[in-house]
Amino acid sequence: MSETIKKRSTAVTPRGINHLVLNVRDMEESHHFWCNLLGFRQVGALDSEKYDVPPVKMQFYSGVIDDVNHHDVALVELPNLPAPPEQWDMFESACAVNHIAISYPDRESWLEQVQFLKENDVPMNLRVDHGMTHSVYVNDPNGYGVEVLYELPAEVWDHDINGALNYAKILPEEDLLVDTTEYETNFSNV
Repeated sequence: MSETIKKRSTAVTPRGINHLVLNVRDMEESHHFWCNLLGFRQVGALDSEKYDVPPVKMQFYSGVIDDVNHHDVALVELPNLPAPPEQWDMFESACAVNHIAISYPDRESWLEQVQFLKENDVPMNLRVDHGMTHSVYVNDPNGYGVEVLYELPAEVWDHDINGALNYAKILPEEDLLVDTTEYETNFSNV
């Protein structure tokens, strides 16, 4: 007996992005970045011998495991990838992926994470207060930009999502760990 599936005239709205797969040059170097520096944990590895594919190193990583998501990021080792750019740049990068946003649970854990990254000599490319997040941009060893962020309370931005998306206050490097909870809410006047 076949199931009747509702015919639609528009696409179904997805829940969101389930996971991202990144090609990396060196698995150990990338594993260190994603696990030891960003806090993900490895939850699996591809056993390519089970499949009709060339031998490949592929590892799976997760932040919080819940009933919806099994992994957030997967890494595939391709040693012949081009070298990353000398300096990460959001608008001039040669990488096809502009940046990946990693969300931390709250302001306090985000501040602890940013301090941890700084203490571990991860270069800080940019510190930005957006209308819906406060963010620090770093990059992984392959040149992929990584936005380390925490979400501001919805009442700060949900009345004007477009305004919040277009709001960006760039902070100087010396203010990397300076964060305020006096959030901007009137984006049209900024």
